[in-house]
Amino acid sequence: MTDATDAPVRHSRKGLIIPFAIVFVGLALWTGWWFYLAKQVETKLEGRIARLEQSGWTVRHAGVTTTGWPLRARVALKHVDVVAPSGHAVAAPEIVAEANAYNPTKWVVIAPDGLVLTRGAKGKTAVRAEAIRMSVHGLTQRWPNVVVELAKPVFTALPDAEPFPLARAGLVQFYMRPHVAGSNTPTDDVDVLFRLVDGEGRPNGPVEGLTQSGRLNAQVEAVIEKARALKGADTKGLLSAWTAAGGRFIDMKGQLEAGESRTFLSSPALSADDKGRLEGEVFLRAEKPLAAIVGLAGAQQGGSLDRAAAARAAAAQEATKSPQGGTGAEGQGVDLVLNFKGGRTYLGPFALAPAPQLF
Repeated sequence: MTDATDAPVRHSRKGLIIPFAIVFVGLALWTGWWFYLAKQVETKLEGRIARLEQSGWTVRHAGVTTTGWPLRARVALKHVDVVAPSGHAVAAPEIVAEANAYNPTKWVVIAPDGLVLTRGAKGKTAVRAEAIRMSVHGLTQRWPNVVVELAKPVFTALPDAEPFPLARAGLVQFYMRPHVAGSNTPTDDVDVLFRLVDGEGRPNGPVEGLTQSGRLNAQVEAVIEKARALKGADTKGLLSAWTAAGGRFIDMKGQLEAGESRTFLSSPALSADDKGRLEGEVFLRAEKPLAAIVGLAGAQQGGSLDRAAAARAAAAQEATKSPQGGTGAEGQGVDLVLNFKGGRTYLGPFALAPAPQLF
């Protein structure tokens, strides 16, 4: 006869079921959140496209797909074509945007198959690169942080288009972030930075002449005033309304390296006239600028650069050489001023070319 105390003990299985139940409930909640996020992304994208079209833009694509469950939100648009009222446009076989589902305020946008840029009346330029990507984060801020990067891009002008100044580059980067005043409070201004590494000009073009068939490296930063006016675009382009509102580039500084020439530049303020031509002064500290000026003049046969004026400016610069073979005081370089006024670019008293046009 078996004693009741010797009966086997039945253990509760709740200890096994509860963890699985918690995981199941968590997964269900997370899946619900993911589908809600995906729907919100698609809704906001449709709303943004509708607002652009109401402003005169044309946006075409072959459909939107959202994937990436469970950890990512991945939005893909096929055969994208975005045309501004100014005629400038960007097209791509595919645009992909990704974000972590747990941090949807930071997105990375890529163009895996390259882009085609339309520069208004100048025509279309194809851009192929090892990577074309844009990072956007801080979407809840007044101005988000934006980084655009092209790794080893190659620029090819399509038939009937004007040649693009660059043939290729090692790296092109653009940064934008909110400008912070001395009191550490954000303003309506934004900081921008542009970097070009190992740029190569097209054959017989201005960049090739400027660099004496070498490489162009540039880094320029500035503050954009009244950035709030950078919205929408009329037939003159994005910067037209901003310029009309009194927008300026201020506190500009940078460095250019063209072949053996090196130039440090700065400007307190640059603006544009009602035709989009740049206005203001850029102060230059140039080392060995003669070869770059002569090369630029030689590359502009039949172009807009006044070669005779460039030659006179080069001769004036040559006259500043010291007996030791340097340029300027103690062979450290020469101070120059580029003046944009009346739609022209002046180097000292010499009018070299039309002023750069923003729109």
